[in-house]
Amino acid sequence: MTYNFPVIIEKDEDGFFVADCPDLPGCHTQGKTLEEAITNIRDAIKLNLKILKEERQEIPKIQPVSMTSIEVTV
Repeated sequence: MTYNFPVIIEKDEDGFFVADCPDLPGCHTQGKTLEEAITNIRDAIKLNLKILKEERQEIPKIQPVSMTSIEVTV
């Protein structure tokens, strides 16, 4: 089965790319490059789903994510 989980990737103060999958609590990783972070979060999601299936737990429902820019005047 194929899943399409939203992932958030941000660059931290040390220059690492930190990846988080909000729909899978505790499923996060990092990489030195964006590509490495994407590979690592894909592997982390696969492992998380494998464990959930082995433990006969329900796969969390995928929540839609929106991103926008908001203008703020100070």
